[in-house]
Amino acid sequence: MSEATASLDVALNHASRLLGSDPELAGRQASEILQTVRDHPAALLVLAASHRLRGRVDEALAILEPLARSQPRAALVHYELGLALGRVGRGDEALDALRRALALKPELPQAWLALADHLRATGDAAGADAAYVAYIRHSARDPHLLQAADALAENRLPDAEASLRAWLKQHPTDVAAIRMLAELAVRVGRSEEALNLLERCLELAPGFREARQHYALVLHREQHAQDALAQLDLLLADDARNPGCRTLKAAILCRLGEYDAGIALYEAILTEYPNNPRVWMSHGHALKTAGRQDEAIAAYRRSIALDPDFGEAYWSLANLKTFRFNEDEIAAMRTRLARADLADEHRFHFDFALGKALEDRADYADSFARYAAGNALRLKTMPYRAGDTSARVARAKQLYTREFFAERAGCGDPAPDPIFIVGLPRSGSTLLEQILSSHSAVEGTMELPEIIAMTRALRRGADATTSYHDVLAALPRETFAELGRQYLDRTRVQRKTGAPLFIDKMPNNFLHLGLIHLMLPNAKIVDARRHPLACCFSGFKQHFARGQNFSYGLDDLGRYYRDYVELMAHFDAMLPGRVHRVIHEHLIDDTEAEVRRLLAACGLPFEERCLRFFENDRPVRTASSEQVRRPINRDGVDQWKHYEPWLDPLKAALGPVLDAYPDVPEFGAGA
Repeated sequence: MSEATASLDVALNHASRLLGSDPELAGRQASEILQTVRDHPAALLVLAASHRLRGRVDEALAILEPLARSQPRAALVHYELGLALGRVGRGDEALDALRRALALKPELPQAWLALADHLRATGDAAGADAAYVAYIRHSARDPHLLQAADALAENRLPDAEASLRAWLKQHPTDVAAIRMLAELAVRVGRSEEALNLLERCLELAPGFREARQHYALVLHREQHAQDALAQLDLLLADDARNPGCRTLKAAILCRLGEYDAGIALYEAILTEYPNNPRVWMSHGHALKTAGRQDEAIAAYRRSIALDPDFGEAYWSLANLKTFRFNEDEIAAMRTRLARADLADEHRFHFDFALGKALEDRADYADSFARYAAGNALRLKTMPYRAGDTSARVARAKQLYTREFFAERAGCGDPAPDPIFIVGLPRSGSTLLEQILSSHSAVEGTMELPEIIAMTRALRRGADATTSYHDVLAALPRETFAELGRQYLDRTRVQRKTGAPLFIDKMPNNFLHLGLIHLMLPNAKIVDARRHPLACCFSGFKQHFARGQNFSYGLDDLGRYYRDYVELMAHFDAMLPGRVHRVIHEHLIDDTEAEVRRLLAACGLPFEERCLRFFENDRPVRTASSEQVRRPINRDGVDQWKHYEPWLDPLKAALGPVLDAYPDVPEFGAGA
């Protein structure tokens, strides 16, 4: 090596090291080198990085784009190009550049980290998580951490967990290992543990951005929207254009009912990722909820045009309920399902979507086959144990006796604000919400997660055999008022209109009526009930993303419905008159009379506008969003009858509950 070459290498290495501490000086040194050696690739790369770090991204790109063409196999050039493209909102191109860099040099940890961020922005959570694991794998220096990262990447979760816990016994403050264990906890469904681990990460390393972003994501998934938003705002204060954080913020804004802001943010992100099907689909979801159906359809179709194998976009169209697929779209779905290499994630979405398309064409046998196939695939990954629900109902009946409630009379917060609508999904609850929210004194919100989150908090620290009902029984009387205030405080963010009453329409809250009654004794409770075959089969053909694992099998659906009826009958006996029940078919047959009864039960005067609920333009998040924007009709009342030849397992599981409807059979005494 000549003396001149050696001196040049020293100068370049020095300039490169300066990028982290003094990018301006690094740029000056790179410029001096370029005066001596014109167009030197390494010096150009340093100069470009200096420009980017100082916010002069256009100047960086003016160097990097031709440099990438002249140096097609230079991984670091493509990596730096990806960073710069991301800074100017050219997200799709940034993804391509980062993938090119990693194809050339997979051991670039920071490129994996940048890729994870962009994938998060496009809604590809699985891809983002995999990229982050790759980042850890390639940045880990210790063989134990490397072993754990490899196991996590290969989904060998028990091996990964054993390695991580062994490592953390020796190194309890290793934040990278704690963050990996949190990732593992999320994958196996231990969300509470994941949150605790991520909180520990941030205690030890407040500047650990990746942990904070993951923390925000898990908070969002666990329905802690306000807390998630606070974490994202901290991240965006330092990096306002971070694509992953902005996309997650858009989803959370929509979750909080801030649809205009959420949609505007999605539109901004789409300028950066115009060719990403997942972003278009998320945008469609927001538009649908806001009642902008034509725009939602256009967004979903754009998603399909970008990725014809994207089954979830087809299901999103089907899930509008009022949408009808054309012949070409049906043929496209059949073609995809005929492929042996179609991933299950796409396959079950195509199954549900094609099932709906064939139902609209009255091809009920083939439609049922598709619904059954989709549910079978979901059941493989979302197992459900019907006996667990039955045991919970049995324990609730044992605990919530007349004496139990009498001993706690006068407990709770006296506020009358909430109206709880409970029942099963697809029971007509969204229609009731639309009717009630058309009243001047009532605000419709959505299916609020707070009650379920509170039950989890009550169980925190209890052993695996202790139900939250048992924890509840041991609480001092004064705690119930505090719980009521806590619920009202946590739901206040959802209230936008100033109406004195609001609706919480989480159907699964029927399992928690004991808690609701004790902490909010003046809240109203409405039970939405629909014919068991109509309700259960409607749930069977509805692909629920999460939270309704019982809906993937006809037998499970029947047992769940039966458990629901049994528990509601128990509360009817223990708390007479506490729950107002609306039979869906009665509402359809005599709408005005049932609406008047409903309003009276809620302590509200009759308002004519409640009969014109379909003119209410409030956002609706559920699968019935488009159906409740039309006048009452009988379209769905008897739809299940077309499928009756295949419903014997459901009928058998329902047993006497089916025969007695709308009355209820005799159940064993709870007290």
